[in-house]
Amino acid sequence: MSKTTPTDRRDLNFATLDDLRAELDRLEMAEQRGELSAVGKWTPGQILGHVAAWIHYGWEGYPIKAPPFFIRWYLRWQLPKMLKGKMPSGVRIPGVEGGTTGAEPVEFAEALANMRRGIERLESDEPATYHSPAFGEMSMADRIELNLRHAELHFSFLRYPGDG
Repeated sequence: MSKTTPTDRRDLNFATLDDLRAELDRLEMAEQRGELSAVGKWTPGQILGHVAAWIHYGWEGYPIKAPPFFIRWYLRWQLPKMLKGKMPSGVRIPGVEGGTTGAEPVEFAEALANMRRGIERLESDEPATYHSPAFGEMSMADRIELNLRHAELHFSFLRYPGDG
């Protein structure tokens, strides 16, 4: 596929998990009408599957090792800025094939269901068992904010009529 430009992507802001849930509903309707598309290298199913996987890693374990201490220190220092701003695109995890995990091909309906389970998990009283390899221990509020920023980043590559 061709390289995307900033104008190809949407500018999203999810203030709450309800905002994210509403976007999932819009994506589902667009998919059912055959109007959902993605700019960039991933399919809509891969995008939802990737974001969902990273939510679930907090309970099921992260498939990557923690980066060296100085990188973790820097990322932890950047966390407040990241929680309030935008996640950068194009970041690749060193030593991980493809630069990230959880981006395997998956059918849209399966990824959507997994994404909705992830939101339920974030809203539940079940504490996350695993700390982020990059950011360490986080409050549930910060974990939710980080996942909202992650969804904004990746969902910005999804397009459907009336999304602007």
